[in-house]
Amino acid sequence: MDIDAFTAVHQHDWKRLDELSAKRRLTGAEADELLVLYRRTSTHLSMIRSVAAEGQLSAALSTRLSRARTRFTGARSNFARDVAEFFVLSLPAAFYRLRWLTVIIGAVFILVAWLFGAWVAGNPDVIKAIGSDEEIRKYVEEDFVNYYSENPNASFAGMVWTNNAWIAAQAVAFGVTGLWVPYILFMNAQGVGMAGGMMAAYDQLDVFFLYILPHGLMEITAIFIASAAGLRIFWSWVSPGRLTRTASLAREGRSLITVALGLVLVLFISGLVEGFVTPSPLPDWLRLGIGALVLAAYWAYTLVLGRRAYLAGERGDLGRFDAGETAVTV
Repeated sequence: MDIDAFTAVHQHDWKRLDELSAKRRLTGAEADELLVLYRRTSTHLSMIRSVAAEGQLSAALSTRLSRARTRFTGARSNFARDVAEFFVLSLPAAFYRLRWLTVIIGAVFILVAWLFGAWVAGNPDVIKAIGSDEEIRKYVEEDFVNYYSENPNASFAGMVWTNNAWIAAQAVAFGVTGLWVPYILFMNAQGVGMAGGMMAAYDQLDVFFLYILPHGLMEITAIFIASAAGLRIFWSWVSPGRLTRTASLAREGRSLITVALGLVLVLFISGLVEGFVTPSPLPDWLRLGIGALVLAAYWAYTLVLGRRAYLAGERGDLGRFDAGETAVTV
């Protein structure tokens, strides 16, 4: 083969391949042309390698083909568009799927917390077992309120945010065991209930709610959401339906890990409320109103955008290309 003659004949195709590979946007016709030229150049490379495997022309064509291959296989969607789709489609759809389970978990949590609170408030012996009268008075009259203001607002908000985000991530990730979620819910319900019971026993129940509710409305709801996601992941392998257990677990895990990412932002907002609003000198009605507004915004986001995305077929999963195909099973 005369390499110089071969180059002269096909050089136009190779230059055109370079031009198309370098373009930011391709029309449909140009994309088709790119694929045709890629295949043609691959054939040229094979022919040249049969004569001079390590030649300069062979290396140059390999580089051209590599650039072209990256152009039509390595293209990524616009980052801003990906972010918008996450917050407008994937995340609200994932929240919407968990709405009823979130409410059920919340109702059970409140019931358990109330039972513990009533048990502590109505039994002096339980109060004595927790601590001395002096220790409990110090807690209900000083420590409970001071907890929200003993650190600078910004650092306290950051500490609360990271701690709660970690708990939520654990609920989603370890929910697959079926044991972790009930455990953390029970322990938290017990802690909240007993704290409220001690405050009630010393006529400080109003203080308890004034300092718990502004941030707690959204904060504890976020834990309910994470717990619901964890339990759904657990149930995906217990009852996989028509899929294999592995495929069902993979699909639900991909879909609902979205919740853990979204709750990072939700808990960041809750942390800001706990750090800057809860201990602030604002009127009680305003502090409670801010907490209620944050919670209402979450449910509006979930029920409006989430329902719309869910009805459009969105489930919070990865796209078809990234998620891969599902094996056909009997």
